[in-house]
Amino acid sequence: MKNTNLKDIFTRWNTLLLASLFIFISTTESNAQYKPNQEFGILGGTGYYIGDMNSTHFNNLRVAGGITYRKNFDRRFTFKSSALYTNVYANDENSIDAIKVNRNLKFKSDIIELSGQIEFNFLAYETGNSLYNWTPFIFTGVSIFNYNPQAEGSDGQWYYLQELGTEGQGTTSFPNRKKYSLTQLSVPFGGGVKIGVSDNFNIIIEYGLRKTFTDYIDDVSTTYVGIPSEFTNIAIELADQSIDGPQLAGIARGDETNKDWYSFSGITLSFRLQGKTTGCNY
Repeated sequence: MKNTNLKDIFTRWNTLLLASLFIFISTTESNAQYKPNQEFGILGGTGYYIGDMNSTHFNNLRVAGGITYRKNFDRRFTFKSSALYTNVYANDENSIDAIKVNRNLKFKSDIIELSGQIEFNFLAYETGNSLYNWTPFIFTGVSIFNYNPQAEGSDGQWYYLQELGTEGQGTTSFPNRKKYSLTQLSVPFGGGVKIGVSDNFNIIIEYGLRKTFTDYIDDVSTTYVGIPSEFTNIAIELADQSIDGPQLAGIARGDETNKDWYSFSGITLSFRLQGKTTGCNY
């Protein structure tokens, strides 16, 4: 289901990246007259998540934003670092799956990401050069992100779920279930289009997915645990909100074999900071 398609996307992406690198290595274009330069950008867009409570892309879109730094090595390769923010959300009551509707969970979480990425331009691209003023591109890299899922109690307050151990994490009843880390690594990959507007200004449109190694962005992964002795009243409430009544310990609450994903997409206004390319007089 959710990760079968995502794994296919990830596999095809790696194939595309390798093919692109081969094309680049085979290209004889000279960058002798290109001088590396740097850019600072402001990104605005949207974010969403894919996991046990949402399996549909572009569902529950939330506002995202951040800042980016680019180091353009030549007309093909760029290093990008970024700091991005979004808030993800899902609610079982919006599902078309009767089992999820009965589970009746919901969550929200801020996601803050720091990443380093390599971009590959399919066409030669150079800011301020009318011969190389647009290109499609792809990117991949590594990210570190922080999240902290919350759910709303019957008292109208939002509670952080990791510290409650809703699936028995950190309880003596389930000693093998440790509390998950709120800071994790992910693999960003995606693509977009770069458009040169002026000598020092670009517009960059991009869409990217993040493959994570956690199944707890939504705090849902394994099985119901009943009522461990360490559970507080609010932990009991938020661990099991099933419409048809409390579930027995061991009944599936989520699917731990499928890790969560999240996405950033948007438009970046990118400004050249320093360095000036020198080309031929055309």
